[in-house]
Amino acid sequence: MDGRGAEQYRRRMERAARMRAAAAGGGLDEADVEQAAAEDELQHKRRKVDDAAKADYLVRDAMARGDFDNLKYAGKPIPNLGDGHDPDWWIKGLMQRENVTGLGPQAILLRTEDAELDARLDTRWTERQVREIVEDFNARVIDARRQLEGGPPVITQPREVEREVQRWRDRKAAAAENEAAAAPVPEQRRPWWKRRR
Repeated sequence: MDGRGAEQYRRRMERAARMRAAAAGGGLDEADVEQAAAEDELQHKRRKVDDAAKADYLVRDAMARGDFDNLKYAGKPIPNLGDGHDPDWWIKGLMQRENVTGLGPQAILLRTEDAELDARLDTRWTERQVREIVEDFNARVIDARRQLEGGPPVITQPREVEREVQRWRDRKAAAAENEAAAAPVPEQRRPWWKRRR
């Protein structure tokens, strides 16, 4: 409890003790009777007020105290609010916050691997390595579709091996062309015996 709540609680307990003592002893002084009547009237007024009005009052009171100042997203859009419906939003957020990799439902792991597969294939040197990686990926996609464990649906599609190998060749050729075009042309220097003249 905060200091104000503790003080109110202490006063209520003291008043209840005085009322019990007065009832047991037989007499109440007029100040106690007036205070009890005022508190009964206040309780009656509080019961009349609906919950929405109470909530509105509490929010306005908190704003006046400054409880909502300097909040994390004050004046900024709430992240990931308008991206559309994603049934796996909670697990994705958890994995991102906790920096978890390699764990989770098979469907999400396959989606992540599918998004990063081209970059992984580009690091390989031979067609055989590319074929092995794509065949392994396809086998895991098909195996995940056969599982009856539940969880999110597997929407990742298997990839055609020959098409992926051709795409890999095209990316390698384009990278080699870019590298050749970006390489500086060496300056032609004359042999030393021709420079002496």
